[in-house]
Amino acid sequence: MKILTRKPSHIIASIVIMSAILLLIFITAQARATSTTEFVAPSSDVAITEVTGIEASMAAMMTAVGQAPPAPQTDPCLHCHITGEEKGIWTPLSRWMVFGSAGLFFAFGMYRSASVWRTRSHWKPITVRTAEWVDERYQISEPLLKVLSKPVPTFALRWFYCLGGMTAFLFVIQAITGILLAFYYKPTPEAAFASIQFIENEVRFGAGIRAVHHWAANGMIIMCIAHMLRVFIMGAFKPPRELNWVTGVVLLLMTLVFGFTGYLLPWDQRAFWATTVGSEIAGAIPVIGDLALIFLRVGWDVTAETLSRFYALHVIVLPILLLVFMMMHFMMVRRQGIAKPL
Repeated sequence: MKILTRKPSHIIASIVIMSAILLLIFITAQARATSTTEFVAPSSDVAITEVTGIEASMAAMMTAVGQAPPAPQTDPCLHCHITGEEKGIWTPLSRWMVFGSAGLFFAFGMYRSASVWRTRSHWKPITVRTAEWVDERYQISEPLLKVLSKPVPTFALRWFYCLGGMTAFLFVIQAITGILLAFYYKPTPEAAFASIQFIENEVRFGAGIRAVHHWAANGMIIMCIAHMLRVFIMGAFKPPRELNWVTGVVLLLMTLVFGFTGYLLPWDQRAFWATTVGSEIAGAIPVIGDLALIFLRVGWDVTAETLSRFYALHVIVLPILLLVFMMMHFMMVRRQGIAKPL
């Protein structure tokens, strides 16, 4: 049997390499020790006494000339209390989002696998289980299926049959962005314009939310008019759908009033004079013109009461009425079906 042995040259080479590594570690440790300086306390109490005396004399001189001693410096740091800088503020948040999301996904996967192993059945999402829990107690799935499972005719799959749904979708966007804006808006003449500027310049994504609210309002009016034109051209207002047409006209008028009342809320020059002209047009209506003018302005002039009246109409009265008429409109459309093209 052959026995493997190391040659003397291999042993010597290994010893040399280990010695070199140890020597390198020793040199590095010595270099770090010599490069670091330690704080040495003053050996004499005289120096401390002199410094304290100088500070006391300077404070006395500043008090004598009527100036208070300077306040101690505060730490302006928002992120790192060591360097005092504001760099990399979003770095910890991004790390938490990335690694935290990965941890949540991992924990959810483990929980889902353990649930499948324990119950020996397919996994049900939390939304499905919540819906089943609610339906077990209130039995709402059957009436909802009767309302939602109505088939759509083939001719109604064209894009111009979706104009009413697009109008309703834009109203939902208006409601969401309007609620977000209402958190910061102040409906007073002294603070209305300033609150709009605060939303535009200080609130995060405030300018974008206000722009979405503005353009969605214009789009809602355009889609509503386009929907009315489509219904009129295709004759969908004929019997038995007269009330559909009436509720649609009311919804169009309320949409226009929405835009008119919201135009005054920024309380700038353009909003003020546009409201003045618009209310003057309402005042030109025969017989009830003066009554309409006084109702809109809460007097004969556009004042702070006018702003409060428009704000209440815009955020409380009109949304409630619009929801009621939209429900009536949708229920009649679902009940009578979509009118066939001419």
